[in-house]
Amino acid sequence: QVQLVESGGGLVQAGGSLRLSCAASGRTNARLTMGWFRQAPGKEREFVAAATWIRDTRYADSVKGRFTVSRDSAKTTVYLQMNSLQPEDTAVYYCAARPSSGVLPSTPSRYDSWGRGTQVTVSS
Repeated sequence: QVQLVESGGGLVQAGGSLRLSCAASGRTNARLTMGWFRQAPGKEREFVAAATWIRDTRYADSVKGRFTVSRDSAKTTVYLQMNSLQPEDTAVYYCAARPSSGVLPSTPSRYDSWGRGTQVTVSS
C-alpha cells in the first residue's frame, strides 16, 4: 500500500499563507492521483484540491483562486499552496491518493490511501 505523510501545517494569521506537502512512498505509489481534503470539528471531511499524474487539477469552489495544488513527480510529492487564508480554512488537512485516471474525484470514498493529517489554524 501507499504511505502518505503530510507536513507544513501550523498557525497563521488571516490573510497569510501556508504551503503543505505530502510525500508518498511504497511500491505502488507511481502514477497516482493525489489530493487534499480537510475536516473541521463538527463537519464532514470535504474535498479541497487534487492533481493527476499528468498534473491536471481540480479545486473546491471554496478555495478556487486562493489555493494551488501541484505535483513534484521527481520527489513523489504533492503540494498545497494556500494563500489569503481565512479562519474558515481552519481544519485538519489530509493527503489522499488513488490510481490516476481521467477523473478527479471529490468524494473521500474514491481514494484508497490517506495520511494522518496536519493541523492548519488560521487566526482572525
